Amino acid sequence: MGYAEGGRKRAAKPAPGTTVVAPGEDQHRRDLVMRLKRVEGQIRGVMAMIETEVPCDAVAQQLAAARKALDRAFYEMMACDFEREIIRSSDSAQLAKRLAEKTRLLAKYS
Repeated sequence: MGYAEGGRKRAAKPAPGTTVVAPGEDQHRRDLVMRLKRVEGQIRGVMAMIETEVPCDAVAQQLAAARKALDRAFYEMMACDFEREIIRSSDSAQLAKRLAEKTRLLAKYS
């Protein structure tokens, strides 16, 4: 890392071919994995409810909660992807193109 005028540190440019990790991206990843593990637990609970012949309305309630949790995980993942694109894009034309692709994916899968 070099120094700019005034003794302040200047951020080094990433080496060619390296992946730029957005600030907080690792935390986003950990949060998403934890959210999916909770959904996994919910699904296991739903399967146990079905196997023990719990009434359908109780099973439906838990399925709806699991579905909502999966939807939330999807939106959190997409938000992280949008943030990553904004941080990594070097020019507005490239950014507009990449965000249009992400928006298309969001519409397709929501």
